[in-house]
Amino acid sequence: MTVKQPILQMTGIHKRFTGVHALNNVNFRLFPGEVHALMGENGAGKSTLIKVLTGVYTADEGNVTIEDRPVSVANPLMAQAEGISTVYQEVNLCPNLSVAENIYIGREPRRMGCVNWKEMNARAHKLLQERMNLNIDVTRPLDSYSVAVQQLVAIARALNISAKVLILDEPTSSLDQKEVRELFAVMRKLKAQGLAILFVTHFLDQVYEISDRITILRNGELVGEYFTAELPRIELVLKMIGKDLELLAELPNGAEGKQAALNGLFLKADRLGREGAIEPYDFAIKRGEIVGLVGLLGSGRTEAARLLFGADRSDSGTLAINGKRTKLDSPRHAIGQGVAFCSENRKTEGIIADLTVRENMILALQARRGWFRALSKKRQDEIADEYVLALNITPKNPEALIKNLSGGNQQKVILARWLLMQPEFLILDEPTRGIDVGAKAEIQKLVLSLAKKGMSVLFISSEIEEVLRVSDRVAVLRDHRLVQEISGEGMNQQTVMQAIAGGQA
Repeated sequence: MTVKQPILQMTGIHKRFTGVHALNNVNFRLFPGEVHALMGENGAGKSTLIKVLTGVYTADEGNVTIEDRPVSVANPLMAQAEGISTVYQEVNLCPNLSVAENIYIGREPRRMGCVNWKEMNARAHKLLQERMNLNIDVTRPLDSYSVAVQQLVAIARALNISAKVLILDEPTSSLDQKEVRELFAVMRKLKAQGLAILFVTHFLDQVYEISDRITILRNGELVGEYFTAELPRIELVLKMIGKDLELLAELPNGAEGKQAALNGLFLKADRLGREGAIEPYDFAIKRGEIVGLVGLLGSGRTEAARLLFGADRSDSGTLAINGKRTKLDSPRHAIGQGVAFCSENRKTEGIIADLTVRENMILALQARRGWFRALSKKRQDEIADEYVLALNITPKNPEALIKNLSGGNQQKVILARWLLMQPEFLILDEPTRGIDVGAKAEIQKLVLSLAKKGMSVLFISSEIEEVLRVSDRVAVLRDHRLVQEISGEGMNQQTVMQAIAGGQA
């Protein structure tokens, strides 16, 4: 029997930044015809390893071989030339160009010095049909299709430049369940054709559904490589977080540990709506109550929340806060009413990438005080040190640029920003998307502790189990309508899924 040889091997990889040993003697190997999951908490070194592999960073020490041939990948173009292609969570294509143009940009077939549009469109259509099982009009602009289709187009482009290794970095974070199934069908087909796929995700269910092998990193070091079928889930979590499951075990499950008595109504919406975004809905939340908001992507979850924060203006219905009727016509007005909103899009609506952790934390507080009442540097340092410690933000350096932090730690900084405002009502839109299990548990614990102190929380998440874990009630959205509220003994996955589906299980 012939022993399969790895198509890619990284040995003894070290990468250091100022004051941080991001990768410490890491080994990694990838075989043809396999889906290999790269797992680890935020800050474990996954992104750094991928950037070394794709030439964004240069390793300080270590070797990389492709098909037993030593290579030195100095930049992303060299990585592509070696057959390594990456598809990122945010599709890195040109939305205004056609599907065919995106696939062949920079490599368009030409005839007599001009782009041969007919041939390019025909090639693109054939490529998508044969390798992606995707039959679409390739002459339409890319942004006229769903995120799922855009992901497949990005993969098709990667394959068209003779990829031997395909890196999928959080490809499912913006997809619904149906779209995830379609992507996995394509991945299985590519795997059968001999492609090596490196799959980065935080969804444990997906890891066990699609991957053959798992490599785990922790604190920049290799924990081990395992066959997926031989690694129980509980062991995977233990190896990722490197400690007992105290964080997870302390979290109440279902209705356990919730507030026994809730202290009056904070906010009430009657037939609040916005044409084209969310149909009129009724919503109420008490002090110290956590209400979960669930639904498929595109169901109207974010749209409903934005009306409660004044980010979008309602064109129907009424809103009352603390029993007084009000109209939130701007986020500034909402903040003045004790409402805070932590957006799901932390990259564009949350962090200021080139500012430090400290500067990002104090932004909202400073804005409320006014720029003529500046917080002293001493007070800023006190605030930053307090919240870095309280939220376990790493690295524990308030002067670090926030863009250099992992996604989970960036999320904690944004949470700290809003907690400094001492809001009465906190809207969390996908607060744990794209972060590891340990950081998720810490954020869930924080939410529960805030509610215990009397804060009202609207918790929006695509992970139903997570919503059920922290919520007193669950509101279900479908097709931009609030269709059902579930509480008490009926609050379980089956009931919620039936409500989302709109029919019998």
